[in-house]
Amino acid sequence: MKGNVLEAIIGGVVLIVASFFMYFAYTSSGEKVKQGYVLLTRFEDVSGIMVGSDVKLNGIKIGMVKSLLLDENYQANVNILIKEEVKIPVDSAAHVSTEGLMGNKFISIVPGFKEEKLKEGDEIEVTRSAVNLERLIDKFLIGMGKK
Repeated sequence: MKGNVLEAIIGGVVLIVASFFMYFAYTSSGEKVKQGYVLLTRFEDVSGIMVGSDVKLNGIKIGMVKSLLLDENYQANVNILIKEEVKIPVDSAAHVSTEGLMGNKFISIVPGFKEEKLKEGDEIEVTRSAVNLERLIDKFLIGMGKK
């Protein structure tokens, strides 16, 4: 009987600690962007990007991916929501980047130099898709087989 009570107490403590960690992970998972303006970007490949992925400028989160759609040319149209207070020059570029070697993917904005700023509905025209490691290995192996 004593063993059952002890096991129940330990189980309860484990549940409380697990609940605390889940709450901590949820609240510290990053700032959510609720208001701002939407920009369009087009990529050939957005592997690893999903709705809610971060948009960063110089490593600082300035927005999030709002939607992903496929257009008639089979390009990925990515709508990104940018914080209202962040103004991005019209000659900026967007890249699909990775945090570290195997980390999460995000959209990285490389700011341009023009005075004119992007506004609601504008498109970031210069983009670079993610580097797909599997495709690179396939190309290397296929190239080696032709020799």
